Amino acid sequence: MDSGNDTFLRRFKWHLAIICVAIAIVAGLALFTDVFQTPQTDLLRWLTFLLGALVFLSALMAILSRVFKILDAMRDNSAKLEGVTAALEKICAELTQINHSTRVSEAAKAIAFRDADRQSLREAVFDKLQQQDFGAADEIIAEISRRPEYKDLAEQLRAQAERYHKSTDLERANQVIAHIERLLFDCQWTKASKQIEALIKAHPDNEKVKGMRQVLLDKKQERKRILLAAWDDAVKNRETDRSLEILKELDFYLTPNEALALQEAARDAFRTKLHNLGVQFAIAVTEKQWSSALDTGQQIISDFPNSRMSEEIRTKLEVLRQNVQLHAN
Repeated sequence: MDSGNDTFLRRFKWHLAIICVAIAIVAGLALFTDVFQTPQTDLLRWLTFLLGALVFLSALMAILSRVFKILDAMRDNSAKLEGVTAALEKICAELTQINHSTRVSEAAKAIAFRDADRQSLREAVFDKLQQQDFGAADEIIAEISRRPEYKDLAEQLRAQAERYHKSTDLERANQVIAHIERLLFDCQWTKASKQIEALIKAHPDNEKVKGMRQVLLDKKQERKRILLAAWDDAVKNRETDRSLEILKELDFYLTPNEALALQEAARDAFRTKLHNLGVQFAIAVTEKQWSSALDTGQQIISDFPNSRMSEEIRTKLEVLRQNVQLHAN
């Protein structure tokens, strides 16, 4: 396929050929009028020159028109390239911001989950000890000790494994019960229940062991009462954020009828929270605090995705991001 430049060159050659032909015709007619003198010689000569001039001007105007079109196309392409360049710069800036956010997020995760990792490792070892698979427990501890950040944990687990290995059946049961009590203190009900059932299977005649089921139920009810009291206090004091945080955990303990009884109060809390966030968003936009406005807007979308306010903010997110980027530079 021919390019635009090749097409232009062909047209330019045709226009140039027309000009040459016009000049040749004019020259021929001029020579003819000089050789053959007739009464109409002057008139014919002027007509000849006029015809040649018109043909020349026509070809010249065609070439100039094409040149102007090419210049306009070049300006358009330049503008498009500038737009593409600006878009690429924006994308690079956003990627840089995402990369920074990812690094921050990963660092936060490493800190947030460090304790959970340690707890999971403890439970992995303890599960093997309960199964009296001491070789597997030792292998896990050896693997843990290879990681510098878990050296102290490995030493603790090694000492625990040694005590468990040397203990009598009753002493082992008491060690498991102590472990379960720590899980109950941390409100890890599912893990505690699993440990209780395994302990009962290993010691079916131990009354203290069988009583751990009731201990689990009592602890859950106690936590439920604490949460209900805290929820009631937060609602009375109009502490919206606190009441919603409590409600998230409390939802796990409520029966359907209890959840229905709290439904209206919960709706009021959600409405108040949405209203407060909306006010924060409006103030941030008014004061051109774009970063704060963007954060608040994203929180509204995350916490209240089906609200009308959330739908409106979604349409403004791109503008908010652009404003944040402009004021960051």
